[in-house]
Amino acid sequence: MTHSLEIEQPIQELSTLLDWVRWSVSRFNEAGLYYGHGTDNAWDEAVSLVLQLLHLPQQSNEQMFGAALTTDEKTLIATMVKRRVEERLPIAYLTNQAWFCGYPFYVDERVLVPRSPFAELIELRFGGWITDEPQHILDLCTGSGCIAIALAHAFESAQVDAVDISDDALSVAEINIDEHAMHERVFPIQSDLFNSVKGHKYDLIVSNPPYVDAEDMADLPDEFHHEPELGLAAGDDGLDLVDTILKEAPEVLNPKGWLFVEVGNSQVHMEHKYPGLELEWVEFKHGGHGVFAVQRETLTAYFGE
Repeated sequence: MTHSLEIEQPIQELSTLLDWVRWSVSRFNEAGLYYGHGTDNAWDEAVSLVLQLLHLPQQSNEQMFGAALTTDEKTLIATMVKRRVEERLPIAYLTNQAWFCGYPFYVDERVLVPRSPFAELIELRFGGWITDEPQHILDLCTGSGCIAIALAHAFESAQVDAVDISDDALSVAEINIDEHAMHERVFPIQSDLFNSVKGHKYDLIVSNPPYVDAEDMADLPDEFHHEPELGLAAGDDGLDLVDTILKEAPEVLNPKGWLFVEVGNSQVHMEHKYPGLELEWVEFKHGGHGVFAVQRETLTAYFGE
């Protein structure tokens, strides 16, 4: 059980921004926190949290770390570090902000914290797969809307449908659509996978569905239990939704259209479940795995028209 974190002494004795980053790192290490929502170590986690709380850019000048803080600022940082340690809350839920593809997004506990390797693909405009600019794109299981909005930024003439089964998630997506002034190009749609968009045709479908298998769900660190289980769990092999996506995607894809799906660690189950299906697994330069690409014609040849 986590002990209660004392914050009165550091508020009285610490002074500079660097003092507070150092204290935060020590507390994070002492508590044995898990990092998996945007950072992978205590230092980066502390810097990100402190700079966000002080409304400073994430790439702040090193001279800034010598700046003294007000009592109100110190109290805010101490309180949020205490919550991060005692409640095991991801910092994105503490600050209601996460970055994806270099853009800030509003997040809360109604949606997963953005962390998909799709960011790299989007920034490269799916180079190597897509040659013609897609005009109609579907982001399936949109969550916060970060992937849909990043796609709209990357493909400036495209219309993007942002689909999710969760009304709560779509409420968050609408906040982000408004903040990015994308309401004329990104459209939130409540749908159980393709049910509400049958009859539509897309050049590109991108999906980051729930894909955590039962074994991994049982082993998830505390931080992940603050996220909606609806956005994570996908049965014994993590492929409950992927099966439907693969079989029904050809119905809403244009000829030569591409489907990209993230399945994470459930990649190990794919070959056993779909022997002979020719999937192209994406190799990422900046970390990440478990994303495949497949063209409409490959799916129709495998599953039938």
